[in-house]
Amino acid sequence: MKARRNKKQIPSFRKLIKTSKVKLENKLKNKQFKQQSTLKKYRKEQRKLRQAVKDAVSKKPIPLENPKEKRPGKRIEREEEEEEALPLDMMDEDDLQLMKDLGQRASFLTRDLSSSEPVHAKKRKHERIIDKYEKIPRALQTAPEKELIHLLPIKDESGIIPQTREKPVTDSNKDEEDQEEERELEEEITEDPIQELTIEEHLIERKKKLQEKKMHIAALASAILSDPESNIKKLKELRSMLMEQDPDVAVTVRKLVIVSLMELFKDITPSYKIRPLTEAEKSTKTRKETQKLREFEEGLVSQYKFYLENLEQMVKDWKQRKLKKSNVVSLKAYKGLAEVAVKSLCELLVALPHFNFHNNIIVLIVPLMNDVSKSISEMCCEAVKKLFKQDKLGQASLGVIKVISGFVKGRNYEVRPEMLKTFLCLRIKEVEVKKDTEDINKPKKFMTFKEKRKSLSRMQRKWKKAEEKLERELREAEASESAEKKLKLHTETLNIVFVTYFRILKKAQRSPLLPAVLEGLAKFAHLINVEFFDDLLVVLHTLIESGDLSYQESLHCVQTAFHILSGQGDVLNIDPMKFYTHLYKTLFKLHAGATNEGVEIVLQCLDVMLTKRRKQVSQQRALAFIKRLCTLALHVLPNSSIGILATTRILMHTFPKTDLLLDSESQGSGVFLPELDEPEYCNAQNTALWELHALRRHYHPIVQRFAAHLIAGAPSEGSGALKPELSRRSAAELFEAYSMAEMTFNPPVESSNPKIKGKVLQGDSFLNEDLNQLIKRYSSEVATELPLDFTKYLKTSLH
Repeated sequence: MKARRNKKQIPSFRKLIKTSKVKLENKLKNKQFKQQSTLKKYRKEQRKLRQAVKDAVSKKPIPLENPKEKRPGKRIEREEEEEEALPLDMMDEDDLQLMKDLGQRASFLTRDLSSSEPVHAKKRKHERIIDKYEKIPRALQTAPEKELIHLLPIKDESGIIPQTREKPVTDSNKDEEDQEEERELEEEITEDPIQELTIEEHLIERKKKLQEKKMHIAALASAILSDPESNIKKLKELRSMLMEQDPDVAVTVRKLVIVSLMELFKDITPSYKIRPLTEAEKSTKTRKETQKLREFEEGLVSQYKFYLENLEQMVKDWKQRKLKKSNVVSLKAYKGLAEVAVKSLCELLVALPHFNFHNNIIVLIVPLMNDVSKSISEMCCEAVKKLFKQDKLGQASLGVIKVISGFVKGRNYEVRPEMLKTFLCLRIKEVEVKKDTEDINKPKKFMTFKEKRKSLSRMQRKWKKAEEKLERELREAEASESAEKKLKLHTETLNIVFVTYFRILKKAQRSPLLPAVLEGLAKFAHLINVEFFDDLLVVLHTLIESGDLSYQESLHCVQTAFHILSGQGDVLNIDPMKFYTHLYKTLFKLHAGATNEGVEIVLQCLDVMLTKRRKQVSQQRALAFIKRLCTLALHVLPNSSIGILATTRILMHTFPKTDLLLDSESQGSGVFLPELDEPEYCNAQNTALWELHALRRHYHPIVQRFAAHLIAGAPSEGSGALKPELSRRSAAELFEAYSMAEMTFNPPVESSNPKIKGKVLQGDSFLNEDLNQLIKRYSSEVATELPLDFTKYLKTSLH
């Protein structure tokens, strides 16, 4: 029954995705409201019951004279009431005496409801009246009566017995409800009187407490690590310290316990998922070792679940700005606790993707990737990236991608771009293709007995049988997952990624997510189905022509288009001239300022557009791009200049006839038009690369070497050739290697005045000879004391 109740309380992963956050909060509020109303109703009923008992037992109980006598009817009671209502002076003496006698007898008004049976109850046979009299205790009236509190009566063999308690003497006349509430508050706030300590004493006391707690945590953790199966119950003791109530060390102790438990779970968790036992497995008898292992696994899963719930509650308390009743932890400290909790969740997300409740951790982490706090958002994004990079099979990545896709859609694409940039870390290099290509590479099948008998001899059949048996055993013993399952998971993951990308392209073209989408499409474009290529190229061209994109976004569009055309798009007959024109036009938007970051994308685009598509590129287009790249190298940072010149060197090798740019003579008709945005018609053959002579005098030595190398015609051998460390690197690698992002100059600048070893300058050698003599003369003079007169300076200043 316990397992079922827990299962109902915690919704499944699929239900968590479908259920909105608002709906869950409303359910929680309704549940709390019902609990409060039920508690109020119960208190009200108890108060009414106590009041009724108090009213009923307001007088001292008097036994009945003769229970067998009939009770007077309603008419007689009314007559008595009427008679009592008459004034005493109008009654006779006999009537007055009769009334007094009646007053001493038991009537309805003087009968105790708690000590006697109701009127309509059946009379018991063999009931002795004398025994009843004997049971009632005698009490002297001399003792002062004490005020009693009447409690609920209890029933015994002898009948109903009233319960009372002495009422404490109080000066204030407050309501019973107020007194009860005060009593409850007093019980809660019964604390020892606070000792007045100085700040130093308080700090010493806190340090002492903290050291004791640290030693306790360390002892528990080491005991669990030494023998996890025997000491699994100590996990509960360690987890109970998450509720530390001492205000001096509460925050620090809770943080230490969170981190300690996280490291413990990483160490003692097995490398498989623990499933719940079936009823049949529970009923069967097992060995002691098996039973001990089952208890360990059950305890581990239980404590791991409660630990994750504690971490989730800490994050929720910080988000909702809620304080607990104890007020041990302040609101400011809640943020620190929440950060440690999120960090632990991120560690567990990466370290235990195979273990239980991993999907629950994903559901907690993904919304925090879009958190307002930048530190928490970056922490969660980095954890997801790390998970994508190390996930070889793709099962955990698929779970994260599903939740991110649903979250982005639910927020109407108003999320941080960093969430979508995590997709770039996915390890997807190939996916399932159509069946017609799969039929070409059919899986290897073993030969049948008839085929062996026809084609093989007896000895060959024997060897073949042994080989097939060995191959089957190797397949069964292989620990890694099959390639088919991996391909299936990768295909499903990439489908969800492309659905998210295409939704943003269709519905949110002006969203800040667009650069991340275009960058992702550029990376995975070769895996897109060929059927979508035409539509996707039209969308990309429309985005570029709209003019709403920044230079970097438009460069991503160009990069995506050429990645599509360089993969499966080779079979398509599409002329991408408009994308060449756009890149040629965009180059001059780059400079040494903020747009210098776009140079890396430009280098990647040039590699795909010109080098890899050399057969589709004309000589005029190559000349125009080389000329514009050399001009661009003049006004960018040194690392960008090196990357651009490296690309120019590759283009000169790819298109040998472009060496005419190193000659001052014109080729053909026309004049070079540098302002024209069409690379095919700018007459680049009639110009020369004069920019290389300016770059030859650049302050960066590597730029100088590249410029001199290109002026010499980019030779691969001889005096003008580059060193292997420069010639073998790609343009993107050189751009990264000589980057100045960390404010360092590569290669380091040589000092202008190097120190000469063995010669140390001392004393007066730093000074001039005349200056030395002057200093000696003034220092040798004896200082004479003169009277100080400040009044003359005061008078002059006043004048």
